[in-house]
Amino acid sequence: MEGGVTVADKAEFKECLRLSWTQPYILQLVLSAGIGGLLFGYDTGVISGALLYIRDDFAAVEKSTVLRETIVSMAVAGAIVGAAFGGWMNDKFGRRPSIIIADALFFAGAVIMAFSPTPNIIIVGRVFVGLGVGMASMTAPLYISEASPARIRGALVSTNGLLITGGQFLAYLINLAFTKVPGTWRWMLGIAGVPALVQFVLMLMLPESPRWLYRKGRKEEAAAILQKIYPANEVEQEIDAMRRSVEEEVLLEGSIGEHGLIGKLRKALGSKVVRRGLLAGVIVQVAQQFVGINTVMYYSPTIVQLAGYASNNTAMALSLITSGLNAIGSIVSMFFVDRAGRRRLMLISLVGIVVWLAVLGGTFLGAAHHAPPVSDLETRLLANQTQTCPEFNPNVRWSCMNCLKAASTCGFCAHQGDKLLPGACLVLNDASRHACRADHREFYTEGCPNNFGWLALIGLGAYIVSYSPGMGTVPWIVNSEIYPLRFRGICGGIAAVANWVSNLIVTQTFLSLTKALGTSATFFLFCCVSFLALIIVFLTVPETKGLQFEEVERMLERNDYKPWKRYHGGSSIEPAKNSEIGLTTP
Repeated sequence: MEGGVTVADKAEFKECLRLSWTQPYILQLVLSAGIGGLLFGYDTGVISGALLYIRDDFAAVEKSTVLRETIVSMAVAGAIVGAAFGGWMNDKFGRRPSIIIADALFFAGAVIMAFSPTPNIIIVGRVFVGLGVGMASMTAPLYISEASPARIRGALVSTNGLLITGGQFLAYLINLAFTKVPGTWRWMLGIAGVPALVQFVLMLMLPESPRWLYRKGRKEEAAAILQKIYPANEVEQEIDAMRRSVEEEVLLEGSIGEHGLIGKLRKALGSKVVRRGLLAGVIVQVAQQFVGINTVMYYSPTIVQLAGYASNNTAMALSLITSGLNAIGSIVSMFFVDRAGRRRLMLISLVGIVVWLAVLGGTFLGAAHHAPPVSDLETRLLANQTQTCPEFNPNVRWSCMNCLKAASTCGFCAHQGDKLLPGACLVLNDASRHACRADHREFYTEGCPNNFGWLALIGLGAYIVSYSPGMGTVPWIVNSEIYPLRFRGICGGIAAVANWVSNLIVTQTFLSLTKALGTSATFFLFCCVSFLALIIVFLTVPETKGLQFEEVERMLERNDYKPWKRYHGGSSIEPAKNSEIGLTTP
């Protein structure tokens, strides 16, 4: 087999658009692909805004960073289980039933969250949504690639990936639209059930993957489906091509000589080629998460509030910019990944990430040092309407930062005329909020008023611009190219699990880190981790641009292999030994 990732060109996208309108089956397929991608992206983006209003509605969520982290991260935990279970379901029952079940889980989770009476029930709904996302994230692209016409396959798969970022952007728009509606977060989370239901109905009208049917011996059914996809004069040719491909796949699986998961893993790790490829694949997936991207995607409005913007509406409106930049970055990556190369694009991306995380850390440090002081007079002015923060001592100099870090959970009510002048420190509850806002003041619960907020927003936007075209998309491309074909399934699964687990770790600890270390120290920590990732990626990840699959294997097999050395295809790469790459000689 030759080549790497299929990159859709302009003509392929035009053909995809034409066929979408002329053939109803293709239109259904495009809608299914788009909805699957949108659901994945929507779930990532919607919780960031909904969390602000969940926090306002439940005192327990307001006072517990761990509870907030758990609400966000349980969807990630569910996705890990869903992806693992989805792999088994794909092989056992087929692609189509797996997507239908994923939609049912997502819809159930959306309904549970919309009607949740307590934070614990929200968590249950998040787990259901996570299970659906995990199953759909690995099944939908597989179904699309196997069930779509070959000439537009790349466009459909590329569109599915692009619409994940589109779903994130849509989530921020919907969050903004429901800020003035009673029930706010319930609508934000519950409305996700609508596209899941639509996709559920569409999938009932679509056929099973013809490739899966052919592998299961249901050749007549597979042929009947291909007749819906291809013109009559191309059907026999496509059936023959699929037969050869399936036979080659079965032969490659047989060459491994093991049937159980442990046996396959042992056989894979026994190959130097696989070990080197897996090291690179896992490192880029872990690095993708540990540079802190999902702290931005899951907590973007909260970060905006940490930068000194108190209003929920303002925080979500400004967060819309970061989501839009992420979507634009994904488009940019499609144009440059085959020009600049995978390795170079990741290294340039990491350099930008390190720089802008350092800028963010410095910005939050400056904001903390210039936080307005707490005034005893201002606090006493509001004390008759609400309760003063228990830890506040008029004889000890306190700033807004001291107020927000108080053990009993307090908020800062800014000065009425100038938010940078001394304000009041009050216990965090609805009475304090109402008293403060009734006096035409801003009430701060995450960050303090400062003059550095604009710089934090620029840093956040630049961080996204640096991340999205490189570390945002390239790790998935590297993982599709760097493994021998017969081990691609198990190695890709290991790398994907590493990505999800790293995502879970970052998501479950970000708010706790900001409370324990401070916001600036947390961003400096991510900056150091990103610098370490830059060094490790440079030392372990090779360039796969322009190499066929066999050439990648031969490169990894070389005794003089150095990841930072550029290898070209052709005679410069010596043939690999069969014993090293896991093939047996008949």
